[in-house]
This record gives sequence, structure tokens and C-alpha cells, in this order.
Amino acid sequence: MYHAKYIIPALLVFLAVVTFPFWAKGKAVYRVELKLPANQTECIEDTETMRTSHMQILDHWRDKVVREGERVYTNAKGVKYSMSLTNTCMSCHSDKEKFCDKCHNSVGVAPYCWNCHLTTPKGGK
Repeated sequence: MYHAKYIIPALLVFLAVVTFPFWAKGKAVYRVELKLPANQTECIEDTETMRTSHMQILDHWRDKVVREGERVYTNAKGVKYSMSLTNTCMSCHSDKEKFCDKCHNSVGVAPYCWNCHLTTPKGGK
């Protein structure tokens, strides 16, 4: 090979860049410390499920409520919750800036939940 001293390093850099999402997967670059409010003992699911799957849960809730009219969520332990972002989630996690925005901003996500939903539960502040 005439240009091996250029081609081989270029191939190695290319492979590192292309495979980065696979070998770097699962490493948390930034984790916001999330704590339950003082008046609560648990969330609708365990902490790790909420960290990794809260958006899927909220999407599932949206589909069930809007498309099927179902309004009660039963978690893995059999406890029932009202499928309401504002009245269920925000009743505990009431400070959107400290709870929601802190994580979403750190990972560069701009959810559109607040285009329709209130940030204060009914009867709240």
C-alpha cells in the first residue's frame, strides 16, 4: 500500500466515530439528583423505571386517555393512579424548573407537554 501511514489511522478514527454510540451506550454523562417530595414515599414506578422510561409511560398515558378513554393506570405493584400529568405527576413534582427542566435542559430535549398541560395541579398554587 502506498499511503498506509495515512489510510490505517484514518480507518481507525472512522471506526471509532461510527461505533461510538454502541460502545458508549449506557454511560450517563449527566445525572440530575431526583428526590421524591417530603410528603411522598414512592413514585408511580420505581426510580430506575422513571429515569429510563418516563416518556414512554407518558406517551402510553396520552394514548390510553385520548384514544381509549381509559384514565386509571395500574403500576407494577398493582397500585392505581389517575393518568394525569398535571394532577398526578405535578402534584408531587410541583417545581417544573427544578424537576423537569433541569433534566431536559441537561440532555437538550424540549418536550411539548407544556404546550397543552398546566404546570400547577388543580387546587395548587
